[in-house]
Amino acid sequence: MAILNSNKTLTANNNFSDINASKANFDAIYEMADPRAYFSTLGGLDYMIPDVAEPVLRQLLMARSAAAGTENVILDVGCSYGINAAVHRFPLSFDTLRRRYARRELAALSGEETIRLDRNYFASWPDTGLARYIGLDVSAPAVGYAKSVGLLDDGIVANLEAGPLSVAQAKIARRANVVLATGCVGYVTEKTYNRLLGAMDSPPWIVSFVLRMFPYDRLAAAFSDHGLVTEKLQGATFVQRRFRDENEFMSTIATLEELGIDPSGFEAEGLFQADLYVSRPEKDVRHAPLEEIVTVTSGRNKALGPRYVRVETDEGTQVALEP
Repeated sequence: MAILNSNKTLTANNNFSDINASKANFDAIYEMADPRAYFSTLGGLDYMIPDVAEPVLRQLLMARSAAAGTENVILDVGCSYGINAAVHRFPLSFDTLRRRYARRELAALSGEETIRLDRNYFASWPDTGLARYIGLDVSAPAVGYAKSVGLLDDGIVANLEAGPLSVAQAKIARRANVVLATGCVGYVTEKTYNRLLGAMDSPPWIVSFVLRMFPYDRLAAAFSDHGLVTEKLQGATFVQRRFRDENEFMSTIATLEELGIDPSGFEAEGLFQADLYVSRPEKDVRHAPLEEIVTVTSGRNKALGPRYVRVETDEGTQVALEP
């Protein structure tokens, strides 16, 4: 069992804003009334973390339900357009949705018409999910869309890095017993989680897929203060997407090496890699350690587009674009 030491002091860069400087900025795609630009941009980079995370999340939800005997209610931090909810609740994948929105017939529609059709589209699928979803995001258009088409039961539009939950928002957050993040750790810190946990009557399970360039120690320490033990799944990483360009690739490699993390066989192969951390009450960890709950397969071979890779040559380390 790999328990994260919440008292560990990092000697490398632990400033998330500095680390984020190495990543491409996609803020503009979250300003739209519907997810067409989101799927076009991220789908073009083989974004797959919702797909590779879903089977793992399903195993964790089954274990939580068995332990607690209550319905799972997920608070999806950084929910954007409700994609995690769509992939979990319906027999759909990120790639299925990407291809749907890539059709020229949908490209010609207004935002209002797209939302109307999407509401009918999702309602036409059987709901096979193991949880209800609440969303949290700074993007009002994204949360509004996800609620409008029925992916989220409710949503919170807030920047909890900058300020607390309102009374009404805290009431919504209090309904959750699972907190999920598949890509927002690094943009959000322990500030956001402390505010969420402070609103909850009992400690939730916290499931985080975190890019390897973001240290998790500060968050684990914050969770420990709320009575949660954090485990890191050993022996597996989860592909998020390809690098957008050579600059993002090289900056990320440099950041990892500054942190003392070897990118060989991982990011050096052209794909962002995430670790899985799960924080739970100690009694739940003792009853069923993470390694007994979760089995995984990697999305490493699902990325079909060209990758920036690092190659050792007689002239030294070179960057190549591998088709």
